[in-house]
Amino acid sequence: MRSWTVGLAAVGLAVALAPFARRNAQPSVAGETATPAVSLVSKVPGTGDHPKAPEKPPSADLAGLDLAHIGLGDDGATAPLDHGRMARLTVDPSLQATALDVMASRHIPEASVVLLDPQSGEVLVYASHQETGPLRDLPAEARAPAASVFKIITASALVDDAGLGPETRQCYSGGEERILPSDLIDNPARDRWCVTLGGAMGRSVNAVFARLASKHLDAVMLERAAAHFGFGQSIPFDVRVEPSTLHVPADGLGFARTAAGFWNSTLSPMHAAWISAALERGGEPVHPFIVREIAGSSGAVTEVPPRMGQSSALVSPTTAAAVTSMMEHTVAEGTSFRAFHDARRTPFLKGITVAGKTGTLTDDHAQRYYTWFTGFAPSHPIPGVRPIAVAALVVNGPSWRVKANTIAREVLQAYFAEQKVPGVSRPKILAKEPTGD
Repeated sequence: MRSWTVGLAAVGLAVALAPFARRNAQPSVAGETATPAVSLVSKVPGTGDHPKAPEKPPSADLAGLDLAHIGLGDDGATAPLDHGRMARLTVDPSLQATALDVMASRHIPEASVVLLDPQSGEVLVYASHQETGPLRDLPAEARAPAASVFKIITASALVDDAGLGPETRQCYSGGEERILPSDLIDNPARDRWCVTLGGAMGRSVNAVFARLASKHLDAVMLERAAAHFGFGQSIPFDVRVEPSTLHVPADGLGFARTAAGFWNSTLSPMHAAWISAALERGGEPVHPFIVREIAGSSGAVTEVPPRMGQSSALVSPTTAAAVTSMMEHTVAEGTSFRAFHDARRTPFLKGITVAGKTGTLTDDHAQRYYTWFTGFAPSHPIPGVRPIAVAALVVNGPSWRVKANTIAREVLQAYFAEQKVPGVSRPKILAKEPTGD
């Protein structure tokens, strides 16, 4: 039996996770008894078991686009296409190099970073790192567990369907590493801690999300919220992005655990960045793209028109603002405070508010330790500063190197230093750094 442990912070990037879907037992958390598993399925949540019609494939002009082999040169970033053609990319060579350096310097087994401009849809960083094995397009893989990043989806449902908000208070006990039936029941004699929903998001308090979901939501509501955020669908992009998946168990305890982000959902880094970009836009999705123009084998250059945004909003501006407010707690006081502040509690991104969400999930059997960070900054507009959405996934081995929130912060440092934001400097690239986050 595999032992899966979910910590207070949870989010993941793409790695080959076939055992997660194939094994015969559901993930167990911190030693709790496992129950029979249900396989993760790629479907449109809330529509039963009928899969959605296949998404429109990327343009034929982009056939053969290989984003696992992005080249950086004096004339920008490129990636190969078929028939000897070359795609010239929106990727910023300096930022891409920084992302690759901060991952390689820690010797992380697998990691990925995406930086997405939420206004234009341009992808500025699309970076994969692997210590061994053939290169894969990690940002487009949706094989890692979404973990506590899924709390973003649950929070939006609690706002939309239950009328809750960042200041909603909930008392709780337990639930740090596992959710038991008793954790779902209000008990003043046992519930020694109380926190707002915003605080629970920032500290990734599993018991609060599980209990509020159990009291205010059902499977249809949660699946509908996930569908609005693109689960079960391939989000629009220049290469196919594997659909993120969700399965909601029929039993109440399994439902509550899923809503808290313990298991039963997967996510790709590209999808995570796309969700964060939509929240920055007040709930309106953007059509991300990475190819700016194509150079044919004859040398002729064809410009690829900018992609148009989608018409339907993921959530209302009110809901997006509420979820953003909750996510701001993550860096201000929660699971990413130490990653975004130095030993003197001085922020690395001085004057910039960050809305983010972390996630952590441990597969002790496979010795894979997943951490996520996704979000956007600045979450409060600053004149002259262009906002950016970020997603980072780090897969450590038994010897932990660094968490995703540190990698994300360092890439954000480079981005805002490039914009010459006062008080923000480029990260120092170290061979190995104690994480402390």
